[in-house]
Amino acid sequence: MGTANAKNTLTYVDGVWHRGSPKVLAPRDHGMWLASVVFDGARSIRRMVPDLDRHCARAVASARILGLEPHITGPEIEELAWDGISRFPADAELYICPMFYAEDGFVMPDPDSTRFVLSVHESPLPLADGFTACLSSFRRPARDMAPTEAKASCLYPNVARIGREANNSGFDTAAVLDPAGNVAEFAYTNLFIVKDGVTHTPAINGTFLNGITRQRVITLLRNTGQEVVERAIDWRELLEADELFATGNYAKVHPCTRFEDRNFAPGPVCQLARDLYWDFADRSGR
Repeated sequence: MGTANAKNTLTYVDGVWHRGSPKVLAPRDHGMWLASVVFDGARSIRRMVPDLDRHCARAVASARILGLEPHITGPEIEELAWDGISRFPADAELYICPMFYAEDGFVMPDPDSTRFVLSVHESPLPLADGFTACLSSFRRPARDMAPTEAKASCLYPNVARIGREANNSGFDTAAVLDPAGNVAEFAYTNLFIVKDGVTHTPAINGTFLNGITRQRVITLLRNTGQEVVERAIDWRELLEADELFATGNYAKVHPCTRFEDRNFAPGPVCQLARDLYWDFADRSGR
């Protein structure tokens, strides 16, 4: 068993919780050399665990998109996750990561060889002090080019090069276009703009994930009467926006404070979204 992060990681494999990050992949495993790996990510922040059921269900759905056959259900993953959470202090800030991969197969994975691993580790929530972004020269693939409707590990090398390009230019992340040239998202978070009091976000078109935090924030904002429009967005609109912010599981709701050469102050709609989200999250524990 690996010793990395032994003090702040628990990993569930083959019916047993292990301290740290055990070695589970072998060189001939399909998941290692042919990338049949999917995962999801949920958060436990001081025992607040918003939308854990939806994250667990999406992990199962992602596996099936890649041709895997999970032998565990979303609700069963959820119960295991709560068991893992309970093994940490009540004030811990955690990342919960269910994963599936295939052991056997050639090109196509053997669905009967699907394995499940669950990792729970300490990961402090980032400060909500904002991030900077540029426009990436890379794009998100279309749904007929990659398994874009799954949270699949094979999609993340593209995310990594988007982030690396942005970092090399002095930015935290980047806005990414879809194959048609419309805004898709930030490198690994969903994107929102506010203009004249109306919130806009790219319409789901199969090139990026319809994030669970994205869906939750849209619902919460609409329930207060805030207008949220899902549509095609030109990247130049980001420069003309009154507010720009992101949603995602890792950091939840964060303001963008600079896009290219345009600076933004954190705005009231982003703050409203944050307040609504954490009020919802406060009701999500056990």
